[in-house]
Amino acid sequence: MHATRLQQFTDTLAFPLDRFQVDACTALEAGHGVLVCAPTGAGKTIIGEFAVHLALAAGRKCFYTTPIKALSNQKFAELTARYGRDTVGLLTGDSSINPSAPIVVMTTEVLRNMLYASSDALRGLSHVVMDEVHYLADRFRGAVWEEVILHLSQDVRLVSLSATVSNAEEFGAWMETVRGDTTVVVDENRPVPLSQHIMVGRRLFDLFDTRAQSGDGASRLVVDRELVRHVKQRQALDHADRWQPAHGRGRGRSSGRTSANNRPLPRPDVIAKLDQEGLLPAITFIFSRAGCDGALTQCLRSRLVLTTPEQAEEIRYIVEQHTSELPREDLEVLGFWEWREALERGLAAHHAGMLPVFRHTVEELFVKGLVRAVFATETLALGINMPARTVVLEKLVKYNGETHAELTPGEYTQLTGRAGRRGIDVEGHAVVLWQPGTEPTEVAGLASTRTFPLRSSFRPGYNMSINMVEQFGAPESRALLERSFAQFQADRSVVGLVRGIDRNDKTIAQLGDRLGGPEGEYFEYARLRERLKERERILERQGRQDRRDRAVESLHGLERGDVVSVPSGKRSGLAVVLEPDDDRLDPRPLVLTEDAWAGRLSAADFPSPADTLGRMRLPRFVDHRTARTRRDLSAALRSTGISTPSDRRRQKSTAADDRELATLRRSIRSHPVHSRPDRDELGRVGERYSKLVRDTEAMRREVSATTNSLARSFDRILALLVERDYITSGKTPVVTEHGARLGRIYSESDLLVAECLRQHLWRGLAPAELAAVVSAVVFESRQEGDATPHGPTGPIRHALGETVRVWTELRADEVRHKLPPTREPDVGFVTAVYRWASNHSLVDALIAAGDNGKALSGGDFVRWCRQVIDLLDQVRLASPDPEISQTASKAVKALRRGVVAIDAA
Repeated sequence: MHATRLQQFTDTLAFPLDRFQVDACTALEAGHGVLVCAPTGAGKTIIGEFAVHLALAAGRKCFYTTPIKALSNQKFAELTARYGRDTVGLLTGDSSINPSAPIVVMTTEVLRNMLYASSDALRGLSHVVMDEVHYLADRFRGAVWEEVILHLSQDVRLVSLSATVSNAEEFGAWMETVRGDTTVVVDENRPVPLSQHIMVGRRLFDLFDTRAQSGDGASRLVVDRELVRHVKQRQALDHADRWQPAHGRGRGRSSGRTSANNRPLPRPDVIAKLDQEGLLPAITFIFSRAGCDGALTQCLRSRLVLTTPEQAEEIRYIVEQHTSELPREDLEVLGFWEWREALERGLAAHHAGMLPVFRHTVEELFVKGLVRAVFATETLALGINMPARTVVLEKLVKYNGETHAELTPGEYTQLTGRAGRRGIDVEGHAVVLWQPGTEPTEVAGLASTRTFPLRSSFRPGYNMSINMVEQFGAPESRALLERSFAQFQADRSVVGLVRGIDRNDKTIAQLGDRLGGPEGEYFEYARLRERLKERERILERQGRQDRRDRAVESLHGLERGDVVSVPSGKRSGLAVVLEPDDDRLDPRPLVLTEDAWAGRLSAADFPSPADTLGRMRLPRFVDHRTARTRRDLSAALRSTGISTPSDRRRQKSTAADDRELATLRRSIRSHPVHSRPDRDELGRVGERYSKLVRDTEAMRREVSATTNSLARSFDRILALLVERDYITSGKTPVVTEHGARLGRIYSESDLLVAECLRQHLWRGLAPAELAAVVSAVVFESRQEGDATPHGPTGPIRHALGETVRVWTELRADEVRHKLPPTREPDVGFVTAVYRWASNHSLVDALIAAGDNGKALSGGDFVRWCRQVIDLLDQVRLASPDPEISQTASKAVKALRRGVVAIDAA
């Protein structure tokens, strides 16, 4: 008997396969696609390696895709070590090594682009491994995974590897509909068991009382009683400390602060305690880059050392190997010396703001066991190979980009999934640091709930629509979108919504009967009250508009030297006009306040008109940007003797003499329901009735919008692209020459870039100037963006102004077509890129890219530069103007130097 392919494969391994690995590999050998969902560290990638084995054995090709370059590099190294250099290739945005090899590791975007280009490299492809396929939930990049799943030839076997998700069956059912036979393999058993702890002060408690458990399952987990008792004592102490008698007084007073007893333990003490308990190496997750750097600094200031002299020497050698190409003059600004000292003491930070070469060094040292404590942001939880014995969570709240939100059970599971090294640790450990407000029962809820639903983020965009029409035509593209996971989930959600509408309709009918029916007295009374509220809202809006109009008129009439009083806000007080503004719609005069602030004020700063209180003589030229000038002028303003009026004129209310409002109020007071004893009870029932009616209407709108929602979005995009001549009109739209160029631009602002190239707006720029202008459609400030077209040279300012003009026109079209608007250009990186491409020092570039006087981090600078390089490469290929293509090529070379060129993979 011939050995099966799986037997041949397992004979090459030094360990037996787990049950879920055997099940998945068996299905794969039988010709099925597989979706494998298993915890971090469970060994999912072995199934991907079996796909490689099957492809090679059949003389075919296998593509191994990953979401990030770091993972691609890691997998390339592993497969090269196993199969040899001639057999394995690598394709990322920066690297192209042996691309015609039978095994090629690549980022998922590279495969997507190959599919749209109908690349010859796809010939002979039998298997595609999609590692970390749950990335399709990513808000910004998730669509790429669905594009690949939908576009891959049906005869290619797909191996999808995912973290544990709670709707694996739903995802598998969709895969079955679009890819054919797909076996779903779910394994929820961690290869290394996880123990949960809470550290209260210097004491480490188990979260669960294992002795009190009366069976299997999370529902029978009991929170440790001693932990609960200890936390209550700490809370009582904290309460007592905050209500101490004030000195010299008899009454108690709350300080409003956490007492000294309950302040968080300093980071060095936490790490030392973990070391003492044998729980290192550890990753401490802190949800901000500044927090990670601050924690590392705190440890550096302490006496904490986690390495031996021999280990420190080995660390220094590895650091030198990784960083020998860094320009010596840049080391200081990159914080190299502090970073190296921390590493030699076994400590490190890890976040996206670090230089890539620094991050990769930390990863290597951590895997080797030389770095034993890392402070990391949550990006570390996304696939990077850094398992630890222990994961520490300082807080259970994180900023999600809009607000501070509590961690979900899925996020908690993903973060703590790093704990426990297979083959090294008997168990992993998750440690939550207690602080006032942290309840053990809440932590237990997070730790015992396994909910991590996968939600599609797939939406058609301009580039995607162009490529789909070119490949499949409009009707087939529309059908393809309707087969997406996003539409699959949307259609399923409609079923629940329709049930909810039916339930609500019954309740609405019952409540309507209690209120006397739609023609009864109560509904007439309710309609009168609603009309009253609406009239009050209209009058309030009118009043606000009238006040603004009066403020605009008063600001428009101001002259240079006029002294006014700013009535409220942080600029309140006297101000002198330095530069009037004659804009009739939105005048914004430049003023200097008595506390030496200079800037422009608008009607929003004046709830009442700006009255001129007096005049002040000003020098012929005032440079308000210099601190000394501002100080001198503010002193002169204060010495004029002009004072802020003590009483502000009261604005007459628009509602005071409104006849309709008065009539409505009389009608309500004379209505029979108004004097009924059960009026309040009727009001409560009526409020519930109105809320249900509103909710049900919203649900009906959602059902209407959800059905075929992606196809409708696609049709709107096509309508706009037809208008702008990227696609021809008619029953069978065809991609035009302009459209073909748009199809080669993979950017969040793809249509804006295509329009700028089409209109030759970036022609005549020097290489450094083109790089600067292109950065505006790539860069995104962490704070409020800035689209004001300023820059270091005239050509840059002109090109940016034209780019913003095109964006404004495009945005108007998008609003008209009910499409999501293209992101506004952001000039926050323009000067930095220009300086770097003009061969200035790294220090110069980082300061130019800073915000509020704080320089951009080295890692962020490199990341943004590489994104600019990526888009310049696309511009080079897509531009209809050979001059711009040539300039883009030179700009790439100018940017790819120093720290930007090092470790480019």
